[in-house]
Amino acid sequence: MRVLDEVVLRKLSVGPMDNGAYVLACRRTGARLLVDAAAEPDRLLDLVRAGSPGDVPPGPLALVVTTHRHRDHLGALAAVLAATGAPHAAGADDAAAVAEAAGTTAPRALAHGDVVEVGALRLEVVALRGHTPGAVALAYREPGDARAPGAVPGRVHLLTGDSLFPGGPGRTADPAAFGSLMADLEDRVFGRFPDDTWVYPGHGRDTTLGAERPHLTRWRARGW
Repeated sequence: MRVLDEVVLRKLSVGPMDNGAYVLACRRTGARLLVDAAAEPDRLLDLVRAGSPGDVPPGPLALVVTTHRHRDHLGALAAVLAATGAPHAAGADDAAAVAEAAGTTAPRALAHGDVVEVGALRLEVVALRGHTPGAVALAYREPGDARAPGAVPGRVHLLTGDSLFPGGPGRTADPAAFGSLMADLEDRVFGRFPDDTWVYPGHGRDTTLGAERPHLTRWRARGW
């Protein structure tokens, strides 16, 4: 769990593939954002409803974002939406596939550069094409006057789904998709955000861009 000036961020590993699901709670309004309703809806709902320190007011699940269309990232989506009435969103080129796979209404279609607002929080949509055509990451930036213990003014927190892990990009189907993902990672992630950017992937442990940046050339050379 990370308690920052504006947000409390919690992670839960769910399902047989140990998917990382994330809940961000706005400390001002209590509104919640769930990233990837992957599996185990009861546990996810517990995290949404009671997963923040006492100084965060109670609030609704304001939005569910699905980072990409793969079924292991949306297995609990329909149940969570039914239980909460929350809207949902996904990358534009994955939105129809997400709705079909999850059996839900069409999600809001997210494009690169869009802003997702949850309570007082603002997160930028970063499209990372390759793992799937419509895969997206979400970037939250701490305020410039951040003062909470452990906070870093201006630091970025990047929720990457399966597009970036410790050790490299996510799986791609062919060389063209790999090239697309690497180009987006180099331009839209490593080319924009500093080394202290914290990365929250769709499986496994967290990392930082500084830990991964020295390996970009090797990733390109190996082709995965």
